[in-house]
Amino acid sequence: MGLGVHGGGLGVTRFLVGQGATVTVTDLQSAAQLRPSLEALAGLPVRYVLGEHRAEDFHHADLIVRNPGVPADSPYLALAREHGVPIEMEMGLFFRLCPAPIIGITGTKGKTTTTLLVGAMLRQVEPGTVIAGNLRISALELLPQIGPTTPVVLELSSWQLEGLEAHRLNPHIAAVTNVSPDHLNRYRDLDEYAAAKKLIFRFQSPGDFLVLNADDPIVQGFAAEAPGRVAWFSRQKPVAGAYLRGDALLWQWDGRLHAVAGRDELRLPGVHNLENALAAMAIAGVWGAPPEAMGEALRGFRGVEHRLELVAEINGVRYVNDTTSTAPAAALAALDALDGPIVLIAGGADKKLDFSELGAAVARRVKALLLLEGTATDKLAAAVSAVKDDLIAGRFLDLRAAVQAAQDVARPGDTVLLSPGCASFGMFANEFERGEQFKAIVGERR
Repeated sequence: MGLGVHGGGLGVTRFLVGQGATVTVTDLQSAAQLRPSLEALAGLPVRYVLGEHRAEDFHHADLIVRNPGVPADSPYLALAREHGVPIEMEMGLFFRLCPAPIIGITGTKGKTTTTLLVGAMLRQVEPGTVIAGNLRISALELLPQIGPTTPVVLELSSWQLEGLEAHRLNPHIAAVTNVSPDHLNRYRDLDEYAAAKKLIFRFQSPGDFLVLNADDPIVQGFAAEAPGRVAWFSRQKPVAGAYLRGDALLWQWDGRLHAVAGRDELRLPGVHNLENALAAMAIAGVWGAPPEAMGEALRGFRGVEHRLELVAEINGVRYVNDTTSTAPAAALAALDALDGPIVLIAGGADKKLDFSELGAAVARRVKALLLLEGTATDKLAAAVSAVKDDLIAGRFLDLRAAVQAAQDVARPGDTVLLSPGCASFGMFANEFERGEQFKAIVGERR
């Protein structure tokens, strides 16, 4: 249920077909809207019901697999429950079938970078380490690569975590990078969103581990509910785990202290990426990675596509793609990470978030603001104008026009930053399409 324009249902569809199941894919979007996903499934024996859901499909199925983007309170899922049809999610299936202990990482920001850093650290020791989850990589399709001792590192969104609750499943090592308001178009309030994040450790055992951010007041409070042992990471104070002392990234565990890397050895910009590095150290350290392996991975890690990605430098102006900034807190982190004058391209679809803090930061740090139209753009514009009323250099219905305007405003030494602080739906299929368009448009100007 829910193939998705992001391709979120591709992996589970291919997996189920491979297991010999008779598969029906149903999605409220049309075939035209789902074209890339349908092309990826071309040739498979799949029945499609698109542009609608049909009640009879939910009455007679033996199993329904819900895409994470489909709300749990869908009336069609209620129909299935009334008829005794079991409902699963991809992550629930994977956790039940995976023969190896799992490392799971969630959080509002930083989970992708942290997941890939942990994977890089573990691959220094075990080259067959599997990395999957909320990375557009299906965990189910990687099952044939996983044995009882294979390290498995998963990025888990709050929506994916919902799939673990029914079976009381959790990772052996769980981590929460941070929690700040996000997806409030899906959750009633911050408390409900935080409760969804806590599903990553709710059913752990005393022999499991939970890695938490000691500098985040919400996450810090999770420790009182941890069934297993807690490890910490902090850039502000010494902890049992990973922390920063001066310019040294340290790992302290079971009475031993190790220097892992110097801050100047990290290739990732920004305080938030320092936190991601410390989080990855704590997770990999609990798993048992040697400090030397952690340090080697940190020194070699060059960042993640679409996250503060330097696309080009043209006539002395840097163009940076941070399209995965889909919430104000992520855009704030991007502004803090960059030096020099910034020409910001922002705006988009609303997730019922507050823009006042971002508005103040834009007024303080940004030379000119180019707005992409969307349901949240008025809120962002108002938050900026309340502090400084002459920053907005235009509002645009397409990204190409916004990039052209940014190029006209920028001068040598400036950075043109795409960090929308908003969701992408409406103007783009997803945030990755937004980033790819930005990179292509900038590439034409070289």
